[in-house]
Amino acid sequence: MPTETVAGRAAVAVVGSYAKALVMTADRIPAPGETLIGRDFRGTFGGKGSDMAVQAARLGAGVSYLGVIGDDVYGAEFRDLLEQEGVDPAGLRVAAGESTGVGFIVKDTAGANVIVVDPGANGSFSPADVDAAAGTLRAADVALTQLEIPLATALHALTVAHAAGVTTILNPAPAVDLRGTDLTCVDVLTPNEHEAKAALGLGPDDVTPPAVLGRRLLALGPRAVVITLGEAGALVVTADGAAEVAPVRVAVVDSNGAGDSFNAALAVALGEGRDLPAAAGFAGAVAALCCEHWETVPSYQDRATVEAFLTTSTTTSTTTSTTTSTTTSTEARR
Repeated sequence: MPTETVAGRAAVAVVGSYAKALVMTADRIPAPGETLIGRDFRGTFGGKGSDMAVQAARLGAGVSYLGVIGDDVYGAEFRDLLEQEGVDPAGLRVAAGESTGVGFIVKDTAGANVIVVDPGANGSFSPADVDAAAGTLRAADVALTQLEIPLATALHALTVAHAAGVTTILNPAPAVDLRGTDLTCVDVLTPNEHEAKAALGLGPDDVTPPAVLGRRLLALGPRAVVITLGEAGALVVTADGAAEVAPVRVAVVDSNGAGDSFNAALAVALGEGRDLPAAAGFAGAVAALCCEHWETVPSYQDRATVEAFLTTSTTTSTTTSTTTSTTTSTEARR
């Protein structure tokens, strides 16, 4: 069903991918060439675009979706999901004769995972599809995309949105070398540390500090960079400097989909008018909450749950800060 416009409600256009996730749990991640016995096989919703759309909708945004799926049972399941979550599918194209994207995921009992994705119909998502839904993009407060779709399509969507004054977010995941790519259509680039290095052509073992990575990424054209740092929180980098975003501590069960949750929440918060550091802090809390549960879509929390968590966290943080101050003072006297 089309999403209604509500005063004060962020309008988020997600330009992205959908893939049916086929998931299995094992005691550990297998080594190359190794066969393990798994368990708990299940099929669930996947794809970064799908994840972002659902999380943004559950946070109260009016969400529109642009993408391509196959004319098959997996695609039909996705259309049903959008309807259930109240996401407007006006920009969704069903490609006859193509398969919907599929991802194979192996999780271990510690919460780590490995993923292999066949993009399927996502690979045929073209700039022409974006042009066909350009009105949806221009009507949004924030346009959010990622790289499980062709890079040219993602950048074209952000260019259309940016020209209309829409705030644009690019999550450069999966990781790709972006050197030589014009990112002036991007307001906020949101890599994790690994993706930041890859975007600059650096190896995973490179020891360049996140703040330096962020400054180098700014040279590609985005107005701001938010590097997510896992347990260390996040770093917001702009031409004015860098600001740390404190981590939110939870008992991690499954980190799969946390990055998508973060980006969706960031888009919602920016669409509601928060400044970038505050929006990143909100996004960090939302992403942390999803890590307390298994899977992606089933782990994404609604706005009421997030607000209750933030209220509790603020109270706890104040108490902890007071205690820490006392402890530090005591240690100083020793």
